[in-house]
Amino acid sequence: MRVAMDTQPGGAAPNEDWVAGTPTLAVVLDGLSTAGLDTGCRHGVPWYVAHLGGQLVAGLTDPVSPLAAGLAGALERVAALHPECDLGNPGTPSATVAMLRQREGFLDHLVLADSPVVFEGHQGFSVITDLRVDEVLPELRAEVEQHETDTADHEEALQRFVAAQRQTRNTPGGYWVAAAGPEAADHALVGSTPLGDVRAAAVVSDGASRLVTEYAMATWHEVFTMLRTGGPRELIDTVRRTEAMDPTGRRWPRYKSGDDASVIFCQW
Repeated sequence: MRVAMDTQPGGAAPNEDWVAGTPTLAVVLDGLSTAGLDTGCRHGVPWYVAHLGGQLVAGLTDPVSPLAAGLAGALERVAALHPECDLGNPGTPSATVAMLRQREGFLDHLVLADSPVVFEGHQGFSVITDLRVDEVLPELRAEVEQHETDTADHEEALQRFVAAQRQTRNTPGGYWVAAAGPEAADHALVGSTPLGDVRAAAVVSDGASRLVTEYAMATWHEVFTMLRTGGPRELIDTVRRTEAMDPTGRRWPRYKSGDDASVIFCQW
């Protein structure tokens, strides 16, 4: 598996995405925004995604180990690294997870929350994503989207939304992300695809996939053409140019003017 990857912050704040690629594994983590609210953890989201990512790569060296089991083990090991923090806080650092692994003629995938894995097959494109988060608190989400980004009203609405959203995170009636408990791994979308059915694949955070899914400024066919000609950096740069057309979020309502964006492009 030939891997090209890039990750870029959405603004001046530290990048809360994390990426890694090997000849058999691609991992993208997208740290969840804290909206300035208390997390019960002194380390922060960048620390969390870096340690979770490292534990995932180290724990999945065995090509037959199930991806969900690898994620559960990594979550337990990261939790053990900071027991002094309040890991029961509903805002404890957390992240979406998207993984792709090659083994013996198959591609295994795992997706937890809305960072997708996209396959380019011989007959078109398949998108594996988990959008349960979009079903949570639509009224508060709409309130956030009423305001221009980077305004006091927007920030206040976002804090109310995130505070309420946290109460549904990793609960049966809500949505699931990687946080402190290993049980989240049981709720990931997992599957396998014959390698011969795939021409290429992309593992991306939603900061990059939104060019297709939210902005509708490209198709997946156009994205994969872009990845072949300009690589992951060209895709991220295209997202940034698109967002610059709507800096206050009026055309495309969103939580921030620019989100952290990560792309891993896999070819064979």
